[in-house]
Amino acid sequence: MWRWSWHTWRRAGLSLRGTAPLLAAMTALLALCAGTAAGAAAAVERDVLTTGGLTQIELASFEGSDSVRKLSTANLREAAKVPGVTRVSADYVSSIHTADSAEKAPTFLLQTHTLGLEDDLPMVKGELPRDRKLKPGQVILPKTSQGVDYSAYVGRTLPAAYTKATGPDSGSSAEMNLKVVGVYDPSWQADGPDAAYLAEDTAAALAAARSMQPADKYKATEGAQSAIVAVTRQNQVREVTAALQKLDFSASPVSDRVRNLPGLFGAADLVARWAVVLLAAIAVAIGAVRAKDSVRSRLGQFAVLRVLGAGVRDLKGVLLGESLLTGAVAALTGAVAGVAGSALLSGQFSDLLGLPVSAADAVPGPGWLVLALLLPAAGLLAGTWLGARFALREDPYLVVRRHG
Repeated sequence: MWRWSWHTWRRAGLSLRGTAPLLAAMTALLALCAGTAAGAAAAVERDVLTTGGLTQIELASFEGSDSVRKLSTANLREAAKVPGVTRVSADYVSSIHTADSAEKAPTFLLQTHTLGLEDDLPMVKGELPRDRKLKPGQVILPKTSQGVDYSAYVGRTLPAAYTKATGPDSGSSAEMNLKVVGVYDPSWQADGPDAAYLAEDTAAALAAARSMQPADKYKATEGAQSAIVAVTRQNQVREVTAALQKLDFSASPVSDRVRNLPGLFGAADLVARWAVVLLAAIAVAIGAVRAKDSVRSRLGQFAVLRVLGAGVRDLKGVLLGESLLTGAVAALTGAVAGVAGSALLSGQFSDLLGLPVSAADAVPGPGWLVLALLLPAAGLLAGTWLGARFALREDPYLVVRRHG
């Protein structure tokens, strides 16, 4: 009967072969979404979690909120005293731009951050301090930003300007010299494409200048925008997070934050999960409906086979063979198209996520590939078995006489 399945699948106009394009499209959608989510997850695991993210907790401050503690100097010291905490790194955010007095300096506007213990910058030139602590006046820049290649400035002093408040709604431009100690790959965009990294004291001084305060007073009152808390072991993260939350800090494990894939990637993961259900349901429904239609259109042919000695089980075998061939073709075609699509789009995924996603990262995991390859055939087989069960009940002799 497998030989009959092959012949009828190729030649019969209403064979189950006609369902292959729809099933292939659904399989491709499943593989594409699974590949998108897999690429984002792989980039996060490689570039964030493996650099210490599994043992880190993020603290956040919210302007105007009385229910969350500010990340002031005193509060951060209290957080550092929680058992299990090894280090607290505060992030002070501001900006620098081209100094008016600088001659032959590039035109730039960069956002400044504190170089934190979580920032494992992919250095292109220069070296990243092992303890993630820059000296005051040192800066790490992106290799290229806003059309400027900063690799030529490594080891040199770059004149930079910053905003210094002179009143509630006024300010002036002040200048400082920053020594460029290295440049990093600009595709690493955890803080955006135009981020410059400074020592904590330098970053705090720039942020304090906008508030018309000395750096020490700003750190003691306004505090940092965010902070990273490092703990000794991964199994301490939940306990330390709960302790910090009891102290009214807004605390969350870095691993939880980065694993909740943002925007497109979170939607892709959700769509992939629903695609499994939809693909299975559609395959069963198509198998049941098309099996009935196929049997009814070929009742004369099947009846002759039954008169010649073929049983209902044999005829079901023909239909099940057709569904297996259809499912295999749809699964292979859809899976290859979906995987190829996610691999080709890996560059766009990198831009959206802000982390490098390679073509290999965008290949769905083994579990997703197994589902993509098995669901079309399994669903179609189940639907065909149900549909053929009812369609083949008619008496073959009556059918032959009617078609004679």
